Amino acid sequence: MDFKDKVVVVTGGASGMGRATASEFVKAGASVVVVDRNEPLARQTAAEIGAQARVGDVSSSAFCDAVVAETVRTWGRLDVLVNAAGIIVRASGENTSDEQWNRIMAVNVSGTFFMCRAAIRAMKPQGFGSIVNFGSIWGDLGASGVAAYCASKGAVHNLTRALALEHAKDGLRINAVCPGEVHTPMLLSERAEPITPELLQRLADTVPMGRLADPVEIAHLVLFLASDKARYMTGSLVLVDGGFAAR
Repeated sequence: MDFKDKVVVVTGGASGMGRATASEFVKAGASVVVVDRNEPLARQTAAEIGAQARVGDVSSSAFCDAVVAETVRTWGRLDVLVNAAGIIVRASGENTSDEQWNRIMAVNVSGTFFMCRAAIRAMKPQGFGSIVNFGSIWGDLGASGVAAYCASKGAVHNLTRALALEHAKDGLRINAVCPGEVHTPMLLSERAEPITPELLQRLADTVPMGRLADPVEIAHLVLFLASDKARYMTGSLVLVDGGFAAR
């Protein structure tokens, strides 16, 4: 997949699946903007993969508008937006605080919406553009112990569908990738027990394929969805989960 002369913004691009995605776009020839709130990591990642860094929090609509506006000023266009920024709260519904609920909705849902809205406003006059949101298997299946996360990803799924329908005739395509268990910092975060090979194996054993995904495996699907090879796809939620949801 060739993205030469294409301009791509990746939120949450400093680590995990976001970093893998940003890196693959650079390798495919794109000019890439890595967006992340972790300034040292964002700048390090951008330097290492050959991208530009924009530091801030996607829960701020003003920041999201500024990222897109600056991108268009710099390159004159925005071809692809990838919304990979996200957080998780490992708590049951009854043990989720107001602060935790509000924060995960602000980042996972509002952040995705704000970036989509800003990108659509830039892409619609162009008559072309692709957005790939990060959903999750938990956005449809649900899981105990991560109630707020499940709710947030369910919202991302339906936001993706709604925006895709609104802009199907504007030359814009809006899809979502829905990963299962991927070996990322988020997967290992907020665990009540130490991260050990035994824990990783237990997580892998929940997957029919018997292993955790590598972030680059998710990135390859993102690039496909963003490419012209997927030009008849919009409003799709594409599972990449090692068979987890097939059971």
